[in-house]
Amino acid sequence: MDAYTSFAEVYDRFMDNIPYKDWCEYVTGLLNEYGVMDGLILDLGCGTGSLTELLADRGYDMIGVDSSGDMLQIAMEKRERSGKDILYLMQDMRELELYGTVRAVISICDCMNYILDYVDMVEVFRLVNNYLDPGGIFIFDLNTIYKYETLMGDSTIAEDREECSFIWDNYYDKESRINEYGLSLFIRQEDDLYRKFTENHYQRAYSLDEVKMAIKEAGMDYVAAFDAFTRSSVTENSERIYIIARECGKE
Repeated sequence: MDAYTSFAEVYDRFMDNIPYKDWCEYVTGLLNEYGVMDGLILDLGCGTGSLTELLADRGYDMIGVDSSGDMLQIAMEKRERSGKDILYLMQDMRELELYGTVRAVISICDCMNYILDYVDMVEVFRLVNNYLDPGGIFIFDLNTIYKYETLMGDSTIAEDREECSFIWDNYYDKESRINEYGLSLFIRQEDDLYRKFTENHYQRAYSLDEVKMAIKEAGMDYVAAFDAFTRSSVTENSERIYIIARECGKE
């Protein structure tokens, strides 16, 4: 999968409708509820570092990990402008390797949906458990099966802007529960001509029961699941859910 290369250049422009400050407020609230008021936090799948920067503003010491060098380059440019002391690492989350443990790990904005194999998800959870402090908290979100089947599958999303435009075709396979995104980008160059770039992204839908099972297999404790940005229980019509798990096994 060749993803978040060309898209990295314009990612923040197309994501300017995302209320990152509200997301930060929600995540910070969850962290505080589970006793993480400060300390070292890992943002797993940090992308261009928008949420990482906001959490650093809240006083957390931040590490950002992402597999896309292009996205991390933008994150590091933000760090240079803000002066924040954030460590960025380019790693595949399935091969996560830190220098020590952290108080919490967060993974927001569909990152876990990019894990296409259940066995790989268990491995990611196992590595998270390994690098969490005793009793540390793991908070992550997921797009749901309902969202892929009813809202995204076999749909086309397009947006036209002066500097860049995109066409995003979705193809959802109910049997494999894989959603393929065919992304065509048209980015204006210095000569005012537009260059076309294409990328393919793949995400998988997981049921909450599957995620609970993966958490257990990884040796972690499942804590709770919420309909996104609420403290309400997950329903069959939830589009995005937040899941909290706790480190288990260390003394």
